[in-house]
Amino acid sequence: MELLLDIALLAMLLITAVSIAWIKDLLAAAMLAGIYGLLSAGFFMTMGAVDVAFTEAAVGAGISPLLIMLTLALCGRYQRGDAKRAMLTLLLVIPVGALLMVATHDMPAFGAADAPAQLHVAPHYIRQSMAEIGIPNIVTSVLASYRGFDTLGEVVVIFTAGLGVLSLLQTSQHAGSPALQTIPAASAAQSRDIVLRVVAKVLIAPIMLYALYVQFHGEYGPGGGFQAGVIFAVGFILYGLAFGLDAVTRVASHGLVQFLSAVGVLIYGSVGLLSLANGKNFLDYSALASDPIGGQHIGIIAIELGVGITVASVMIMVFYLFSAQMRQSAQDVPAAASGQRETLTPITVDTPSIEQGAG
Repeated sequence: MELLLDIALLAMLLITAVSIAWIKDLLAAAMLAGIYGLLSAGFFMTMGAVDVAFTEAAVGAGISPLLIMLTLALCGRYQRGDAKRAMLTLLLVIPVGALLMVATHDMPAFGAADAPAQLHVAPHYIRQSMAEIGIPNIVTSVLASYRGFDTLGEVVVIFTAGLGVLSLLQTSQHAGSPALQTIPAASAAQSRDIVLRVVAKVLIAPIMLYALYVQFHGEYGPGGGFQAGVIFAVGFILYGLAFGLDAVTRVASHGLVQFLSAVGVLIYGSVGLLSLANGKNFLDYSALASDPIGGQHIGIIAIELGVGITVASVMIMVFYLFSAQMRQSAQDVPAAASGQRETLTPITVDTPSIEQGAG
């Protein structure tokens, strides 16, 4: 039964991927991308990667399609046909795909006991994690403690990506300008929809509570800062879509979101510096308390909080920037049309009348 489920999910993933590449309607492709993310989350669930499924469901099926649709509102819905570019893409993709398929023959069977991943550090994590870290969730032990350097790098990458989007989409107005305070014209009709408002009021509070649960329950079950941060961002974005940016920026202004995106990284790095100050290695949480296990708990909670703050802030900031760009574009279109009308206004010249000419 599990094999049939895997085959069905993989088949639907393949059909969805081919449809995304084939279809010319970019809005439909964005919807299919959300479906692809949801199917991927289901596939990760069947493989037992619940933490990855959390993130894929929130990002791949939630925030990413929304940002793609905001992008389409700026650049257009339909893709221009370009046979030469499509042929060039096929010539690139087909050999790469063939090489990947050939490479899979050298990979060990899935779940094989003699696979390198099973013989390297996995036995130590499985057998010693509880004694060294004191956390039932081995995934959290690995991500937050054993490979804390790597996770710090991931948080810095997310923060840097947010800075990149900020540098590209930052409008000329200040953070408190109408471009960030007013909802985009494309979503104005949605904000007046009574059904959407009621559903949002019902869902936002449980979303926030669930984000808190995922944030602080990551030691004992699937979850952590990455997943909780994305879920927090989904709650704010839903609030902005239903009630407008004017309402959501009163709760979390654009400047505050930018500030918090850096605060999360600083919290993570400060934990490592505090470990150094107590005579231990960087990110060695055992230095944070007299009991090494207690220090691990304190350190993991602190750095997961930093991860959650940065992830949520960057996601919300990207939504603000895209929405502000849409608003600016909506304001520029009437101005451009008005300027065009002014240039086309006929110029009247005083000419002598017929009677004057005859005289």
